[in-house]
Amino acid sequence: MFKPAAKPGFLPFRSFQHVAISTIAALATAAGWADISLSPLLGDHLVLQRGRPIPVWGSADPGERVEVALAGLQATTVTDAAGRWRVELPALEARDSLDLVVTGHNTVTVHDVAIGEVWICSGQSNMEMALEGTDKAWGGVQGFEKVIATGANPAIRQFRLARTVAPRPLTDMKGEWVPATRDRIGTFSAVAYFFARRLQHRLGVPVGLIVTSWGGTPAEAWTSAPSLAAEPALRPLLENWDRLTASYPTRLEIFRKDLSAWEPAAAAAEGQGRPVPPPPAPPVDPRSDAWRPSGLFNGMIAPLLPMTFAGVIWYQGESNSSRAHEYRTLFPAMIRDWRKAWGGEDFPFLFVQIAPFLPGGKEIGRWAELRESQAVALAEPRTAMVVTLDIGNPFDVHPRNKEDVGLRLARAAEAVAYGKSTAYSGPIFHTMKVEPMRVRLLFTSAQGGLVAKGGPLRGFEVAGSDQQFGKVPARIRGSEVLLDLPAGVKVEAVRYGWADAPVCNLFNRAGLPASSFRTDAWPIASPVLKPEAVTQ
Repeated sequence: MFKPAAKPGFLPFRSFQHVAISTIAALATAAGWADISLSPLLGDHLVLQRGRPIPVWGSADPGERVEVALAGLQATTVTDAAGRWRVELPALEARDSLDLVVTGHNTVTVHDVAIGEVWICSGQSNMEMALEGTDKAWGGVQGFEKVIATGANPAIRQFRLARTVAPRPLTDMKGEWVPATRDRIGTFSAVAYFFARRLQHRLGVPVGLIVTSWGGTPAEAWTSAPSLAAEPALRPLLENWDRLTASYPTRLEIFRKDLSAWEPAAAAAEGQGRPVPPPPAPPVDPRSDAWRPSGLFNGMIAPLLPMTFAGVIWYQGESNSSRAHEYRTLFPAMIRDWRKAWGGEDFPFLFVQIAPFLPGGKEIGRWAELRESQAVALAEPRTAMVVTLDIGNPFDVHPRNKEDVGLRLARAAEAVAYGKSTAYSGPIFHTMKVEPMRVRLLFTSAQGGLVAKGGPLRGFEVAGSDQQFGKVPARIRGSEVLLDLPAGVKVEAVRYGWADAPVCNLFNRAGLPASSFRTDAWPIASPVLKPEAVTQ
């Protein structure tokens, strides 16, 4: 476009405006003014929790007056001595296309703000896994091409935190809100997206997903240090890590010596045409290791603390399978820890029981115990467990069917968080009665009766006092399972689906599977990793 030249000695209005703004900015800098900034969590396309007071927070100059406005609501505060500020606006009902305006020495406007349902989505790789796949090795989830082509919905939005390990709780994080548009939906956590898709359809409000997850990480990394220290059974996790940290310089020096010895050996092998031996592996610095106890709580949970939300969905446990018995203490402690961090509120905590898998391609018996330890957390209020025994892959720790996982979590949310009469649990073992030639097992959450899906009922075993289990025929009668016994067999215990990758098929009429379980409390030896081995 043609622009007329400016008259000599005069500046065009836009240039004058630019100079004025630059001059003001320079004066502000000279005066020591700091621009108002908001938490990255409060960025464009933000979703705020409906029906709850709305926190807005950030930083500016110490003693600076800050005004916040949203949808006709206003609040004013003055920053503290460290320049931090926070206000709470009254609750709003669901809506969208709002602007959040924050004014001090400068003005910050957050565009396209929605009010709806906000859920924290956390865990390890099965929560982290994106619709289109997190990397080339994983590929996309089942049916991802169709979802990306047809599933765009800007009322569903995701904020994915950057991976961060920290020694102390942080107040800041990196990330951005992304609407589920066709060009960005593939980056969404698959489990979280399918969860949100059903909720958004059923509730008719925007849904925000705060995804804070890291593949291959254990639950102790997501639990605060004070909570770990408060549990005698968990305190060794901190003590072991302290020893690892103290020994790191020594292990690093050993590596350097090994590397110095390897280099001439590698050169000699190269010169003689022989295969070069593999180099020594450097030790992992425990201070930045994703397995560091409380490291991910500090870096990826603590920065969220001012945020209000509806609840948590959690998919984790595989990395704790080597210490399955410990998990029955660790996991409930983590749930209580998060709730305490948010002021003791019993927000809904919905979790996924790990899917069938054969570690190393063979049955080793740890994953059934880990599933049992997960189920222990159901004693905590407002929890629900999604069972996935029917949708796993024994040879892939990242099963591709994430849609059913998300849908089952959404059903649990409808019941636990929103008070709807939605069936969300598979059959749960309740009581056992041993009779001559028969064992009767009674189940709750039968939802109109039990069903053997895909053929005769399978997966039941019995044992006597010798603790040797064998398979027995099983049949359904209403909300009971009857086990028919050979003559002379005396039963002390029953187990169902008790394997890493069990073949079992007990469902209720809502189409939800039963969890593996056992009626005995016989000791199961969970290997405990040595301190130097408890690293990623």
